[in-house]
Amino acid sequence: MPLPGVDDRSGRLGELARVFLKLGSVSFGGPAAHIALMRHELVERRRWLSDREFLDLVGATNLIPGPNSTEMAIHIGLRRAGWPGLVVAGSCFILPAVVIVGLLAALYVRVGSLPETQAIFYGVKPVVVAIVAVALWRLARAAIGSWWQAALAVAAVIASLMNVHELTLLAICGILGGVASMRGTQQQTVSLGAVALAAPGVVQAGAAAATVTSGTLALVFLKAGAFLFGSGYVLLAFLRADLVERLGWLTERQLLDAVSVGQFTPGPVFTTATFIGYLLDGSRGAAIATIAIFLPAFVFVALSGPLLPRIRKSSAAGGVLDGVNVGSLALMAVVTWQLGRVAVVDFTTVVLAGVSVIAMLGLRINPAWLIAAGAAAGLLVR
Repeated sequence: MPLPGVDDRSGRLGELARVFLKLGSVSFGGPAAHIALMRHELVERRRWLSDREFLDLVGATNLIPGPNSTEMAIHIGLRRAGWPGLVVAGSCFILPAVVIVGLLAALYVRVGSLPETQAIFYGVKPVVVAIVAVALWRLARAAIGSWWQAALAVAAVIASLMNVHELTLLAICGILGGVASMRGTQQQTVSLGAVALAAPGVVQAGAAAATVTSGTLALVFLKAGAFLFGSGYVLLAFLRADLVERLGWLTERQLLDAVSVGQFTPGPVFTTATFIGYLLDGSRGAAIATIAIFLPAFVFVALSGPLLPRIRKSSAAGGVLDGVNVGSLALMAVVTWQLGRVAVVDFTTVVLAGVSVIAMLGLRINPAWLIAAGAAAGLLVR
């Protein structure tokens, strides 16, 4: 007979695999959109987490380097089914994108260009903006429950628009949240100054191309996964310094094509590593780069995940996490605004975005179907 709990654990692992394979296959639009889809699936539909618990995980992922949406999947897997769940959820969320990007890389190597995708982008992007906006609204109602949190959110949005570094912004929000928790919210005045963070890198321009080796390839992507905060555009700058300027392994065009693939395929943008690895060293390079860039995320979540319940039990630490949550929502709001400026540009895209908002708020239609409808609309219109 099986040991008590084994069947339950096995069932949960199977459920995690199915859910995150699906999410990994339809998660277009970057980390904010991925997190919005996770919230719909796991908070609203399956009720695995409350909004408060979900926000705590969002805040936790923003405090560690690496791909936020992948780390959310790993956190949820750990909470749902322990250490095996950590591996299953994270791997299944990554896998669809890795396969798709690997196939596109093989096609790119054969024909030297990418298939036309502008029509699909045209229809999908306004739907993604709507998905993120609805998730932002629902999460904000759970996270902002006092005047000081509202003031902090507004100040954090302003600071983000003034290009304050994400980590600096979250650290300030966390500190103010902790202070507010200790002193009492009625006596707190919250403000964020505009703190500019510049981190210029020193690179050797025009370096001669070095021979591609597995060890160096692994180190480049391990460093990116272990130390990178921010969006896929930050990843672009990070990889450019190493792969274009320092090592001379890629051209500017190849790097931009690689990042574009990571942007328009489902799943984490960090699968850009899969594309670059394939260009540099075939299937072996793709595997090395992919494992190296995602491995730190599993390690960081494994180390930080068990601390979250303890943080919530402490008033001061819980206040810090509340502040970080507010800062995270502010960053998400700025991303939504930036996406909207480039995605909602004419009558058709306004209609797509508006209908998507109504469908989610009024009809509670699964966002995955809306993304598919947006892609179809883009192909028909363009």
